[in-house]
Amino acid sequence: MRRILIVFAAMLFAALSAHAQTVEDFNPPHSNCCLAGTAKSLSDQLQDWNQLGRYHAADIALEQQPADPKRVVFMGDSITDIWNLDQQFPGKNYVNRGISGQTTPQMLVRMYPDVLDLKPAAVVILAGTNDIAQNTGPETITMIEENLMAMTELAQKHGIKVILCSVTPISDYTLIPAGRGGAAAPAPVAATASPQHRIQTSGRPPATILALNAWMKAYATNVGAIYCDYFSAVVDSTGFFKDGDSNDGLHPNPQGYALMAPVVEAAIDQVLK
Repeated sequence: MRRILIVFAAMLFAALSAHAQTVEDFNPPHSNCCLAGTAKSLSDQLQDWNQLGRYHAADIALEQQPADPKRVVFMGDSITDIWNLDQQFPGKNYVNRGISGQTTPQMLVRMYPDVLDLKPAAVVILAGTNDIAQNTGPETITMIEENLMAMTELAQKHGIKVILCSVTPISDYTLIPAGRGGAAAPAPVAATASPQHRIQTSGRPPATILALNAWMKAYATNVGAIYCDYFSAVVDSTGFFKDGDSNDGLHPNPQGYALMAPVVEAAIDQVLK
């Protein structure tokens, strides 16, 4: 515990030094009551940065079952993680291996245990939005592309069909009022809303999403993968996620998933023929 506290103190000092300046109004961020507990939690999480433990037991159990020629693994982030595949696709052997917040380098490390070792007929890869948002640090678009290439090549090397899914659009139709955090109810974005309230576009520039999708579509064609165009299914005339089909401007709600489901099912049917 002492070592953890020392590390935490060093990190805290570095952060304070980087932002050392005087302020007119003292209004620090809310702090946790138990810094030692917070430090221990962070330390524990860093031991499994790629979250290989999330599906470890489920993977072992599935590996012991006979291979299914129609098994499909969905690899992704929160948009995959919160998708109830059993409910959306009853009777299908679709395996969910999404983990909220993940980026392509984390998914690349998970490819063997969470995809290849399960011997699926196909893998559906939906990734990139959290890379753009820098969830695990800065990345160039080339780095994202190369991680997607690596996942594709690994799967194809093992005889697994690849479905590359476009990054879904975002929207600023909803925002969270300042000081309320994630618990606030969404409110319409006013024309005069300040930049810090334009939550999604500030962290996920639409132009970057479009560029990554354009590359992905061309790459899929070149390597014999299928391009699953979620983007076109849920985008409106302004380039935003359709109003009413996402509650936060990023994640699909049930109506949004209902628009995406036939798109991916058509892609799966195509590769399983």
